[in-house]
Amino acid sequence: MEIDKQSPAKPRSVPSIVYDFLSGFQVATVTFLLLLILTWLATLEQIDSGLYPTLNKYFSWKSPWLVPEINGKKVPIILPGGYYVSALLLLNMILGGIIRIRKGWRHAGNLISHFGIVFMLLGGGVAHHFSERGNMAIFEGEASNVAEDYHEYVVEVAESKEGGTGKIHVIRGRFLEGLTAGNPRILCFSELPLSLEISGYQGNCQPESELINAPRNRELVVDGYYLRELESNVETERNIAGCYARIVKVDGSKSDPFILWGGQYHPFTAKVDGRNFTIDMRKRLWPMPFEVKLDKFTADFHPGTSLPAKFISDVTRVENGREAEFRIQMNEPMRYEGYTFFQASYGPSGAKPGENMYSVFEIVRNPADNWPEYSLYVVAFGMLVTFLTKLGGHLGAASRKRNYAA
Repeated sequence: MEIDKQSPAKPRSVPSIVYDFLSGFQVATVTFLLLLILTWLATLEQIDSGLYPTLNKYFSWKSPWLVPEINGKKVPIILPGGYYVSALLLLNMILGGIIRIRKGWRHAGNLISHFGIVFMLLGGGVAHHFSERGNMAIFEGEASNVAEDYHEYVVEVAESKEGGTGKIHVIRGRFLEGLTAGNPRILCFSELPLSLEISGYQGNCQPESELINAPRNRELVVDGYYLRELESNVETERNIAGCYARIVKVDGSKSDPFILWGGQYHPFTAKVDGRNFTIDMRKRLWPMPFEVKLDKFTADFHPGTSLPAKFISDVTRVENGREAEFRIQMNEPMRYEGYTFFQASYGPSGAKPGENMYSVFEIVRNPADNWPEYSLYVVAFGMLVTFLTKLGGHLGAASRKRNYAA
């Protein structure tokens, strides 16, 4: 009597094991739970820390790990950053929810819904890396096409010429951060006869006289002043950055150091090779492809209080000679060409009747502004298809059962 011997199962390859793990339900479940916990903790922490710092801590690509804080006290656990949890969920949805999922008309609804979730996660990534936030203040009767960034400080270098200013050369904030006193960097301009050596960058500081308050950390003193580091504000848009700089000429010689500070009223001026230059630090400005004119501002207050019930800005958008009128008010922004204008505030404070008012708009430039909305439509459509498919299958099975009984 012969006994059939079964051939031993082939060992699974490492790529196959990794693929099965990343595409499995376990990873999807854990990532969803982690995102729920991170969102809950971030909501609690932003009460004390502010919205922007909390978002950076919990959901920035710069934060692979984090330690939560509740009521100013650290919670003794280490959690992965929300950015990387979302990236893992995106990978899981692509591998398991789109590639590995069963295909066919009965599973079309599930496939569509997973496409919607992938679209939503991609939209969050695009918004995180490419969106910008700023503000624009406009007086009644005036217009503007430039927004000021909330957080990013830059250094601007321009040549002063008769009748105006030449091309403005901008050093972005990402090139300034991390340039401590002992870690300077020389930044070059191909069109100018000078370079800048930047050091001692601080995200929030103020110039301090060494006679009033002596330096504690051996800060560089320039003309009797140094940059004293301040604690970062909860409302980070109130931070004022500063740094030290030297002009580096083509022959390699350097000027004496000088202070650049975001709160200074006038730029630093210098003469190089008989040409005059201005060097300034300020929040980054970004132009828009259209102009906004404030026609009228209206503020209504609750009776007997100074609390605004609503404030309304009637504006005209001007683009290539064409005009379009809009009304911007609380919870009713203006959206156009990837820009969203929110009614943020107004001024001047305590203005008297008849006094010229100005309106402050928060401007968000987000190329994925409508992606979450579209992704919800896709997910809802997929769920509808799944429901109709299941309903059709149930009705068909019931009909066949009745015909068989008959």
